Parts: sequence; structure tokens; C-alpha cells
Amino acid sequence: MAAQPHLRPKPGSIPTAPGVYRFRDEHGRVIYVGKAKNLRARLSSYFQDFANLHPRTQTMVATATDVDWTVVGTEVEALQLEYSWIKEYDPRFNVRYRDDKSYPYLAITLNEEFPRVQVMRGAKRRGVRYFGPYSHAWAIRETVDLLLRVFPVRTCSSGVFRRAHSSGRPCLLGYIDKCSAPCVGRVDPEEHRALAEEFCAFMAGDTGRFIRRLEQRMREAAADEEYERAARLRDDVQALRTALEKQAVVLGESTDCDVIAFAEDPLEAAVQVFYVRGGRIRGQRGWVVDKVEDIGTGQLVAQFLAQNYGGAEPADGGDGAAGTAAAIPREVLVSAEPADAEAVAAWLSEHRGARVDLRVPRRGDKRALLETVEQNARQALARHKTQRASDLTTRSRALGDIQEALDLDQAPLRIECYDISNLQGSHVVASMVVFEDGLARKSEYRRFSIRGTGSGGAEQNDVAAMAEVMTRRFTRYLEESQRSGELASMGGAAEGGPAADRAPAPREPEAGAGEEAAHVTPRKFAYPPNLVVVDGGRPQVQAAKRALAELGIDDVAVCGLAKRLEEVWLPDEEDPVILPRTSEGLYLLQRVRDEAHRFAITYHRQRRAKALTSSVLDEVPGLGPARRTALLKHFGSVRRLAAASVQEISEVPGIGTRTAETIAARLAGGNTGGAQKSPDEGGQDNGG
Repeated sequence: MAAQPHLRPKPGSIPTAPGVYRFRDEHGRVIYVGKAKNLRARLSSYFQDFANLHPRTQTMVATATDVDWTVVGTEVEALQLEYSWIKEYDPRFNVRYRDDKSYPYLAITLNEEFPRVQVMRGAKRRGVRYFGPYSHAWAIRETVDLLLRVFPVRTCSSGVFRRAHSSGRPCLLGYIDKCSAPCVGRVDPEEHRALAEEFCAFMAGDTGRFIRRLEQRMREAAADEEYERAARLRDDVQALRTALEKQAVVLGESTDCDVIAFAEDPLEAAVQVFYVRGGRIRGQRGWVVDKVEDIGTGQLVAQFLAQNYGGAEPADGGDGAAGTAAAIPREVLVSAEPADAEAVAAWLSEHRGARVDLRVPRRGDKRALLETVEQNARQALARHKTQRASDLTTRSRALGDIQEALDLDQAPLRIECYDISNLQGSHVVASMVVFEDGLARKSEYRRFSIRGTGSGGAEQNDVAAMAEVMTRRFTRYLEESQRSGELASMGGAAEGGPAADRAPAPREPEAGAGEEAAHVTPRKFAYPPNLVVVDGGRPQVQAAKRALAELGIDDVAVCGLAKRLEEVWLPDEEDPVILPRTSEGLYLLQRVRDEAHRFAITYHRQRRAKALTSSVLDEVPGLGPARRTALLKHFGSVRRLAAASVQEISEVPGIGTRTAETIAARLAGGNTGGAQKSPDEGGQDNGG
């Protein structure tokens, strides 16, 4: 693949003004639309050294045969024109947002003679008032069921309405007073429409006046000794309050805002939006997007705002969406500020017809809400990736892609991935996660406390740590193979199949074998992988390969997955393997790598937290929490305790002379570290 040599415009022919540009393919179709504050600087970035471009940008430039541009006066005009062209041409290389699920809305059909309340999905219709979107349809039905006590609006379908009108008998809801029964003439069209508009007003946040009105009627009924009517009104008030409680209050009552957050990896991004109206979360919506260019979060935010609000109508105080796009509120909170934030804010203000505040919250309740939205975005992205792994056909295709890309003899049915985690060289730990048949095998996960990585920078330490982990893991495998009477080396010839088929069956320690044998758990490292994946580039991969070679192991494939461009590195290759961005094999490798990173950083955080609270007294045998507390309370600190004599220590209640001698000896030894544990800690991952 190479760039088109005739595509680049002549030097100096591109203006330096703001504008919008289009790339076209050989058939004249627009394949990409972009905007720029400086057209010359932006377009020149596409015509630099082709090898330095992002792989997806390389594909776009190689596909294009022509580029043109239109100069505009301001950045706001550039935003407007970019949105119009994207909507008109639907370019294949522009970011495309896909709903991560189908969201239901609460809809009131104000375009009908007798408006109807119902759950709706799909495209919006003119004349219908929408509230939401909601996460679940049952949440809408629960709210509607509560509100029908006070606002008995029609909810039946057209067929049911016509049958009731013909028979002169209302449906069940009409008999239990949860419908005003316009089908049989209990109310006229004007009265029913007034009920529907009051329903909309309540959903839009105008709640106080309805509750106050019902409470006033309740008091009047009680004063007139109409106790049954007063009881019904009391229940109506409680129903409205219950409906309000189901919508969490997160901000001040006067706050109308959309909270937008992204979670991303080099190939995809997930965006979540919480719609806050009147301080309450009225709805939630999410999208997943393919990243065609190597762009940052700020650029994703700008593109999302343009596509989400491009066709918006002015906000009316209650809808989560209007028309084909979300209504623009007074405030838009985002997880990252676009580079041209002022222009984007001006563009939003122009569409809304009033000022729009676009900003990143830094503290307080709005920051806490943004963090919640970010967490939802991360979960949505993980859920999207997991869905690909749930299908057997997809998993088989993923394993086949990996086998073909890495030129393996067989599909890697057992994959082990390793990651190193540390903070400036301290508390260095590693993780090992296992995927069998494309699915996580959490009972096989292992974690390592790195004994020493020597001197050097972070990269050198990571390389040394990776070599140490591989040596320890496969040394244990060889030892357990010898104990089980199997091959002492995976590199030797064996009858009966590949390395995965000749792995020893795990066995329990023999009874009476002593403490040493009882401590050994052959299950930990009994099975060899078909493929070892390391989180990193070529240095980490070569370190892992050297460690295996030193142990005489030559039939386990090794590769590395680098985060920046999702490149797959092989130990003996100068250039990385680039898998297609839609490859199921790449998605599986990403998922394995991300799980190893999560497991490693969880263990690293545990070690750091324990180091902050550990004490040298934890290592003294026989010294429990109560006596440690008594010692610290008596002396005030470990330093003063270390300076005390055996006689002074033994004066503490509960501390005998022998224990005092042990404490003094341990403190005199200067060992201030935490309690030592086995460096290879196994056990099932609890998802922490």
C-alpha cells in the first residue's frame, strides 16, 4: 500500500484560512470530510512520510485520488459546513456512532385527537413528545403506572380504542380509574388533551405545583369530612412522590445539562450520555464508534457533539431528545475539552438559540457525576468487546486469524498473557492470565511479586521483570513435569501430539510427604500454553523468548501486543505484524492483553495499600493485633519501641520476657519490611 503521488496539491496552493476539506476516491465518492483552523497545516499532515501515518489514515490516503476544500470565514462556519457534508455524503472513513443497544422512550402522541402514552423505540416522529431515553422499558411502565392515578391518560392501542368506542364499554383501566375513558365519552377531546399536557408538564420537571394542588384538595376533602376522597388524594400524592423518587436527584433543581464521557482504545471508543433535567437523571444513552483516525478524546468529543446536536431543536425543559437529535441544554459537561472549545460552544449556542456552557467539571457533584458516566462508558466498551467472545463461531474465527497471522502450526487453544505493573520501579508485580478456547479461565490466573529488576529505567526494569516471570513460570512447569514422570523438557520429541496434549495431569500431594510436599500445588503451572502474549513491544518479546530458550523450551510461540498502534511483535522479526482492525483475532488479543493489565494493576494496588499500613511488628511470631496495639499505645511509635530495652518492653501488659526478647531482636535486625509471602501467588481472580 502506498500513497497516491498525484494526490498532494502543489506547494502554496492550499490557503491558510479556516475551512472544510473532502477526500474523494477514484469514483468521485466523498470518503472523508474534515475541518481545520488552518487548511494548509492540516492537509500537509496527510502528505508527510507515509510510514509515519496511523494505519487507518494510511488506508484512507491510499484510497483517495483527489482532495478539495472550501474556505469559510470562522471556525463556527467550518463546524456547520462539516456537519452538513457528513450528513449529505456519509463518508466511509468518518467516525460513525452506533447505538450500543436500542433505547426505549416514553412518548406522548400529541399529534392525535386523543393523545396516547406509550413506550417507543426507533426513529422519532413529528408531533410526538419524547422523554428519555431510559435503560429499560419496565422502568417506563412502572413510572406510567404510578402517574396514571393522577393523570388518567389513554394508553390503549388504536384497535382497542375503536372496539371500546363501538361497544360503549371501556377497558379495564377505565373501570379502575387509570384511564379517563375518552373512548366512551367520559371526557371530551379538550379535557383529555389537558390531562396529557399536565402529564407532559410533570415529566418535564414541573412537579411541585401538582403535588401542592393535590395536597390542598386533600385538606379540603378532610375538612368537609369526605374521608374516602381525602384518602384517595393522599394515595395520589404518594404515587407522584414515588415516581419522583425513581428519578435520582444528582444536581440542583435548576440544573439542565448533558454529561458526556468516553472510554476508548486504539480501535474503538464508547460514549455514554446522562440527560439531567431539573437536577434529575431523566435518561441515559450510549454509542460505540470505530476510530478511523488516530485522534484524541478531545477530537472525539467535538465530532460527537456535531453529530449528536447537529439537527437539534431548542431545548424545551424536559425531553431527552427532540427530532432526530438530542435537545441542547444550557450546559454540556464533557470528559475532555475539544481543541476549539470556544467555536464548538458558539456553534451549540447558535443551534440552541441561547448560551450553552461547554466545560470539563473539575470538582464537586458534577465531577462525581462525570466519573459515574465514565465508569458506564468503560463498562459499555468492555461489554461490546465481550459480546464478540460469546459466540463459538466468532471465537473459532479469532483463533484461526491468530494462527494465520503468526504462522502457527495449530490454533492457540491455550493462550497465556503476562503484564508488568509498577510505580516508578516500586512494588513491581506481574500477572498471568489464561484464555482457553477464547474464553477466560480465571481459576488459572496467577500473580507474581518481582524479586528484583536491577538498575535502569522503567523500560529496562519491565524487560528484566518479564524475563524473571517467564523463567519462574516455566521453571515451575519443568519441575512439575519431572515430579509427574513426564518430559523434563518441553523441547524434546514426544509421541502423541503437541505440547498442549502432553501436559501432565495435575495430582494432589501424597499423604505423609512432609511439609515441603504439602506446600507444592502442581495445579498452578502444570499446563503449558500454545501461545505466550506479553504486554509490550519487541524488547519484552525478546526477553520472554530468551528466557524460554535458556530453559530449553522451543515449541511455545511468543508474541507481544503494543498499546500505541495495536501492533503484534514477533521476537525474530524487525517489523511488526499489522492485523486488520476488524480482525476477530486482534479483538481477542486485545481482550487478553486488557485482562492481564487489569489483573496486574489490581495486585499492584493491593501491594501498595498494604505497604502503607504494614509494620515490622507484623513479622514477630505470636504477636497478635491486640498486643501490637498495646505496644504502640505504650511507646507511641515503632522508633521508640526499637530504642527500648527488653525490661521496658516486658513491662507492657501481656508481653512476657521471651516475647520481649524476640521483639527486641527483630527490631535490632532493622527489618522494617512487610511480611514475606510466596512470590508466586495463585488463586481465582475475584474481578477486583
